[in-house]
Amino acid sequence: MASVVNDSCIKCLTCVDVCPVGAFVELDTQVVVNPDTCIDCGVCISECPQGAIAADGDADEKWVKFNAEKAAAAG
Repeated sequence: MASVVNDSCIKCLTCVDVCPVGAFVELDTQVVVNPDTCIDCGVCISECPQGAIAADGDADEKWVKFNAEKAAAAG
């Protein structure tokens, strides 16, 4: 399980600041979660002011794929 960011993200970076394992990858207009790094602690979900982050089991499958693909492409 991992957290997933959707298109409500405004790249405020609150999630980046609270993530204990550095699972976020910054894109041009938003961030995504690297599912291989995320430990599913949920801190980012509760701290996101936009409500743009959810557990992958609660997120639309397109966002699960989007996060994984973009994080992998970023290296």
